[in-house]
Amino acid sequence: MNKLSIESSRWRILHTIFVAIIALWGFAGHNFQQNKATIFEKFLVETFSPLQRGTMSIKENIAYFIDHYFLLVDTSKQNVDLSKKIQKLETEIKALAEVKQENERLKKLLDFGKEIPRKKVLAQIVGWDSSSSFKVLRINKGFNDGIRELSAVVTTSGLVGYVYKTYFNYSDVITILDPNNRVDTIVTSTRSHGILEGRSDFQCTLKYVSRTEKIEVGDSVISAGMGNIYPKGLPVGKISKVDKESYGITQKIQVQPFVNFKKLEEVVVLVKSEEQAGPKK
Repeated sequence: MNKLSIESSRWRILHTIFVAIIALWGFAGHNFQQNKATIFEKFLVETFSPLQRGTMSIKENIAYFIDHYFLLVDTSKQNVDLSKKIQKLETEIKALAEVKQENERLKKLLDFGKEIPRKKVLAQIVGWDSSSSFKVLRINKGFNDGIRELSAVVTTSGLVGYVYKTYFNYSDVITILDPNNRVDTIVTSTRSHGILEGRSDFQCTLKYVSRTEKIEVGDSVISAGMGNIYPKGLPVGKISKVDKESYGITQKIQVQPFVNFKKLEEVVVLVKSEEQAGPKK
C-alpha cells in the first residue's frame, strides 16, 4: 500500500513537471512568433501614419510657439522695465550733475569778495522784465532775508547792479545795462574816472573820460566806490571800442560787461550794516 502511494506521488510530480515544460515552451514560442500584417492593418497604418505625424508636428509647433511667445512677452516686459529704469537713472544723473554745477557756482559766490566787509546773501534769478532786455531782474530773496534797498548785487564775474525795490520775499535789481543806472568807474590801466551807463544791446557806455587819456581796447573797468552803493574794486567790464571824436573834450567809449546777463542764474547781494548805511533820516 505504501509502495503504491510513493509511486503515485512520483507520477504526479513527473506529470506536473512535464505539463510545466510544455506550457513554458508554448509560451516562449508564442512570444517570438511574428505574424504577418494583414491587408487591413497595412491600409490603416499607411492611411493614418501621415496624419499622426502631422498631428505630432502641429502639436510640437504649437508647444514651441506658446513657449516662445510667453518667453518673448516676458522678455519684452523686462526690456520695458529696464528702459524705464535706465531713463530714471539718466534723469537722476543729469539732476545730480546739475546740482553739482550749482553747488560749485554757489561755492564760488560764497568765496567771492571775502575781503568786502558786507553781509552776503545768496539769491537766484526768478524773473526779469522781458520788455527791457534784462535790464531789471527779480531775485528770490527780500526784506525777510535781510535784503535792503541800494544793496550792490554781484557775481563771481563782476557787477550786476543794485537792489532798487524790496518785497517780503523778493527783490528787484536794476542792472548796469539800464540807462538809469549810473556807476562811477575807474579804467585800471590809466586810473581814469568815468560814468558807466547802460545801453539796449547788452553793452555799456563809459562817459566823461578826457580825450587826453590813453584808453585802449581791452582795458578793464572797475567800480570806483563812490556814491555809497558799490564797494570799490568790483569788476565791471572791459573796453570793447574807443572813438576819440575830433571835437569835444571827451572820448566815446564802449564797454562789454564781464557778466553774461543772458546766462545769469545766481547772484550775491552785498548788504551793508546799519553802521555802514549811515544814520537814518
